[in-house]
Amino acid sequence: MPYLSGGILRRHPGLDVGLVQFPSLMRGGYISMSPESLRERLIFALDVPSLVEARGLVERLGDAVDFYKVGLELFTAGDAVGFVRHLKHAGKRVFVDLKLFDVPATVARAVARLAALKVDFITVHGNQAMMQAAAEAKSSSRVLAVTALTSLDAGDLADLGFQCDITRLVVSRAERAMEAGLDGVVASGREAACLRQAVGPRLLIVTPGIRPVLNRCEDDQKRIMSPAEAMSAGADYLVVGRPIRDAPDPQRAVETILSAMSAGVEGL
Repeated sequence: MPYLSGGILRRHPGLDVGLVQFPSLMRGGYISMSPESLRERLIFALDVPSLVEARGLVERLGDAVDFYKVGLELFTAGDAVGFVRHLKHAGKRVFVDLKLFDVPATVARAVARLAALKVDFITVHGNQAMMQAAAEAKSSSRVLAVTALTSLDAGDLADLGFQCDITRLVVSRAERAMEAGLDGVVASGREAACLRQAVGPRLLIVTPGIRPVLNRCEDDQKRIMSPAEAMSAGADYLVVGRPIRDAPDPQRAVETILSAMSAGVEGL
């Protein structure tokens, strides 16, 4: 049977379901997939060192992007809280990606403060107690557990003391996040299919490390996927930074990525 994942009606292998459902966007019944209806599933990572640059990108992108990620670099660049409020006032969705890791009480208070800003997504990168504390404090925000950074490969995990298969580690982290009451996980597209098989539609899968073209040698991302591959594998949201930020025409880059996302969903 098909299953609903993050508002997308997906099919299990072997079933012919060619329509996709977005309850927040459709007006009765199912709608055909299009880049426009996927726009809210594309998160642009504002990975820049200053709020001036971030505001410039938001202005340049205009209506092309609905969802922005504010990470650690930008959050420490000045009045990040004011910037988040600015994005929300402009009608944008906001993903605050700080990968919170501290004693559970501190994590809970940090999540509560971010939730008070009405941010949409918040990340934690801790143990079960930290995740449970975040879940209890999140209010209407959604909290995501980081599984394994897409900049890490098996060798890097071994250096950190994890003597296990990356996929098994990611699935284990996802299952524990679900037990803790979190809303989803951040995971590479390479693990998305196995995650979907393990947790079904119960968790959102937010996928960074998206590259429309072959990875360049100076790029620090290692476990990457194209937009179409990641959506086809089961991702609900894609996080894209450099391919948009560094493009000669960022708006055109967004539209190209949306088209690729659509092709990935239509292939399900």
